[in-house]
Amino acid sequence: MDYKWKIEKHTKTAFQNTKDNSKYVELVRSGEDYFLRLEKLIDKAEKEIHLQTYIFENDETGNRIASCLKKAAQRKVEVYVLLDAYGSAALPNSFAQDLVQHGILLRFFSPLFSLNNFYIGRRMHHKIAVVDEKIALIGGINIADKYRGTKASKPWLDYAVQLNCPAAKNLQILCSDYFYKRGSSKKIPPVLHSAGRALVGILQNDWLQRKTEVCDAYTNAFIYAKEEIVIVSSYFLPGNRLAKALKKTCKRGIKTTVVLAGISDVPLVRRATEHLYSSFLDHHMRIFEWNNSVVHGKAAVVDNKWSTIGSFNLNSLSCYGSIEMNVEVHSVNFAESLRADFEMVISQCSEITKGSLRQRAGIFNKLGNWISYQMVRTAMLFLTFLPHLRFLKNYRL
Repeated sequence: MDYKWKIEKHTKTAFQNTKDNSKYVELVRSGEDYFLRLEKLIDKAEKEIHLQTYIFENDETGNRIASCLKKAAQRKVEVYVLLDAYGSAALPNSFAQDLVQHGILLRFFSPLFSLNNFYIGRRMHHKIAVVDEKIALIGGINIADKYRGTKASKPWLDYAVQLNCPAAKNLQILCSDYFYKRGSSKKIPPVLHSAGRALVGILQNDWLQRKTEVCDAYTNAFIYAKEEIVIVSSYFLPGNRLAKALKKTCKRGIKTTVVLAGISDVPLVRRATEHLYSSFLDHHMRIFEWNNSVVHGKAAVVDNKWSTIGSFNLNSLSCYGSIEMNVEVHSVNFAESLRADFEMVISQCSEITKGSLRQRAGIFNKLGNWISYQMVRTAMLFLTFLPHLRFLKNYRL
């Protein structure tokens, strides 16, 4: 049973249900609410916690979560923490050792260098917390002050989903498999779980292990869209496959809106994205820039029926390099809630039009954007080429 068939098979039933019970699937935005939820989940854990994140920082937020995890371990809860060795490279050894000394099982995913491999192009990009196979938080939010916000700065714009449904059990199994280095090797087909009147699926993307579920889901959603697509995206540099799907969708007259970073933590990528503005505007895509904080969200709504939130960026690195995980929700009510949040964000954005683009697009700005695009594109080709070499090596063996 292929992925596309399963989605088409189940969505008809899901879309007929217009009233969802929100307690099963809850939209969460970055900021204090997300971290209060995370702390509450950890504090109520009775048996097992899995926390997997790309970045875990030694700041106020990181120490708050670490304190909760240590208290859970002292209650004899089994606590598993998986951090990316590159994303969390700044975490002091003393911080990690303290977690271990308190009984937490801690592992760093793939050091950049080992005796047999060069891992820089393949990172563990998950942002997941699962407790007792019952409740989970999954999205794009790392453990750091910038995602919670401070007195001096607003939180980065990002999203997560709290799952209080059977999908949490499936997610905990996947997290356990990744922690013990057997996760992406399992060919587990995506399953849609009942969540009240919604359907929820956990999607993996790990090209090296032939898992492209998130990329496939986005592509299929674009291809089969009938009315509208709205995307919030950081590091927006879609490769040929996703870019073609988006442009074909626009040609069919589907209203397509993207919310992108006016302020970015990686200015080179933001300028590379701006290089693509003219092409997308020519295809009648509406572009908005958020300037209130850094955009880090990875979320989309299609036809007010299908939604996805997770760690997957719309670029080649997420498609072919990093290990990503998203949740997809087939629910009219959830889609409407996410769409309403997008509208609130858009109301505070600046729209990019051909006229406004001409005003900022002097020759030096255009040249800088073009150079940025070429540099970022080359870097992504290099970073995604390395996992391809490993794939070919494994395939030949």
